[in-house]
Amino acid sequence: MMRDLDVGALPICGDDDRLKGIITDRDIVIKCCAEGKDLDQTTARDLAHGRVWVDADTSVEEALNLMEQHRIKRLPVIDKHRIVGMISEADIAKELPDSKLAEFVHRVYASA
Repeated sequence: MMRDLDVGALPICGDDDRLKGIITDRDIVIKCCAEGKDLDQTTARDLAHGRVWVDADTSVEEALNLMEQHRIKRLPVIDKHRIVGMISEADIAKELPDSKLAEFVHRVYASA
């Protein structure tokens, strides 16, 4: 799915369409391939992590604070208990004015 959609992360939702977690390409490589696990037997549930998300009305500053606090690069966006999208560091960086870009880069990558 990630290849077909050209994305590095996918939300994992249950039958109720509620967010259960997120899986990244890095999760697959580090937690499955590098550990020699069987790709056909390992499930997204086995590799998924966290349920950090933002409400659709969350400010960019709040989203960035969450990313920094949890050391994550992508956040699911929830509206009325349903996932409506994902926001990434790249999305935020594209929208920042030049005067804020250096601060953003420092906040995101200084502690990496």
